[in-house]
Amino acid sequence: MGIILYIIATILWIIITPINWVIVTIKNGMSNAYFLETAIDLDKFGNRNFRTFLNVTMKVKGGYQFGNINETISSALGKNQRDNTLSWFGKFISFLLDKLDKNHCQKSINNSI
Repeated sequence: MGIILYIIATILWIIITPINWVIVTIKNGMSNAYFLETAIDLDKFGNRNFRTFLNVTMKVKGGYQFGNINETISSALGKNQRDNTLSWFGKFISFLLDKLDKNHCQKSINNSI
C-alpha cells in the first residue's frame, strides 16, 4: 500500500507543481519569498527522505548525519564542511553550492539542531 501511495503522491506532485507555479505567479507576481520558502521545504524533505543516499555519498564515517527533517541538506553539508568530514562527492557538491552563493554551506548551518 505504501508504494502505491508513494507513486500517486509523486504523480500528483509532478502534475500540480507547474499549475501551482502559474497560479502563484498570477496571484502574487514572481514572488521570490514564496519560491525561496518552497526551495527550503524541498531541501528539508530531501535531507530526510534521501538520508541513506546522503550519508553514504556525502560524508565520511563519523561525520555529521543527514536526515533531520528540520534541517536542510546545506546545513548538514556545512556542518560536515566545518568538521572536515565531507567525502569527495560532498566536497564537490558543497563547492558548487558555495560558487552559486559565497559560503552557502557555512551560512546555512542551523546550530539549533
